[in-house]
Amino acid sequence: MTYKIVVDADACPVKAEIAQTALRFGIPVLMVASFDHRLQPMDGVDIVQVDRSDQSVDLYIVNCIAPGDVLVTQDFGLAALALSKKALALSNRGQTYNERTIDFLLERRHEQAKQRRGGKHTKGPKAFTDEDRQAFLQTLTKVLSGLQENRAK
Repeated sequence: MTYKIVVDADACPVKAEIAQTALRFGIPVLMVASFDHRLQPMDGVDIVQVDRSDQSVDLYIVNCIAPGDVLVTQDFGLAALALSKKALALSNRGQTYNERTIDFLLERRHEQAKQRRGGKHTKGPKAFTDEDRQAFLQTLTKVLSGLQENRAK
């Protein structure tokens, strides 16, 4: 069974790390971004640029992701769709999304959006740190190692 890493690349701060790690494991990478975000070519990485409309990147990813693929995204909704297609989903901070946690994350996102519509100011995400980068690399390496072990069986 072949699988790939699919990256919601618009605002992903770990693109280079994904490409380097995937190359070590011999796994292809597909990075998808809107034309508003310039992606640099990297070894082992296919780049797809889509129009800038609101959900174009997400729709492209949902249509090409397959069971066993690994998705890297900050978008809880996209992660939920990937999980429903039996893909694995990770945040760029190293969080593994799963069936047990995704409903809570979606509900929290909905509540925060409701509060913002009501005029309440909410905090955005904290700044991305080197610790976040290291946590992501550890999680990605663990996931890819696990996939290779399962594939060898």
